[in-house]
Amino acid sequence: MSVRRFYDDLTEYYHLIYTDWEASLRRQGKQLNEIVRRFQADGALDLLDAACGIGTQSIGLALSGEYRVTGSDLSPASVERARREAAARGVEIDFSAADMRHAFAHHGQRQFDVVIACDNALPHLPDDGTIAEVFSELYRCTKNGGLCLISVRDYANFPISGTEVHPYGVREYGGKRYVLLQVWDLAGKMYNTDFYLIEDDRSGRPVTRLASTMYYVITTDRLAELMREAGFCQVQRLDDVYFQPVLIGTKS
Repeated sequence: MSVRRFYDDLTEYYHLIYTDWEASLRRQGKQLNEIVRRFQADGALDLLDAACGIGTQSIGLALSGEYRVTGSDLSPASVERARREAAARGVEIDFSAADMRHAFAHHGQRQFDVVIACDNALPHLPDDGTIAEVFSELYRCTKNGGLCLISVRDYANFPISGTEVHPYGVREYGGKRYVLLQVWDLAGKMYNTDFYLIEDDRSGRPVTRLASTMYYVITTDRLAELMREAGFCQVQRLDDVYFQPVLIGTKS
């Protein structure tokens, strides 16, 4: 519930994480398409985004015209915004609210050529066992010969204690100024993230909004092991092809 609340609370402001969200969703769609096409032949592909958020990756991929996209996310507010954003750009995507731990049943036991979960979605899960359950679920959602692709932060050299501030910068939007930053409180294998959004309408009374969530510090090596244990083969890490490390595996 804390993860759902985190994204529900940020839904209307999430695009402000990016200097230019429109450019970013198109860039990410292009980058993900290039990755997929390394492993899949040309032709329209059925794709499931199991952590679609407000549609950054889903819409970007749909705009390429090469995918029939389905998207789901834990946050109903994010899903509703994703619907609006897709409609505004003239792309048809079947969006719905769903926990990725139950994706196969939620999507009617349908299978896809490509299943993705990007932008550090899996480390919201609290332990190896729960992540293993999700990989098993994503495996069930993937057609034989299909791909599973995730992107995550690189936690290989992550500090185990302390507090870090990660600023996103200043944004001008809708006649208001926004200052965005994250504060990470590090404590072993879990860390708390407080996302502060300061909204200034120039009236002299800024409003500070706060959304909080937890992340599990898990390395890409361990995630790759869990993907293999779920049944995916040819699992590999790709660097310098996306804004985060990418893990990709095939369902044989």
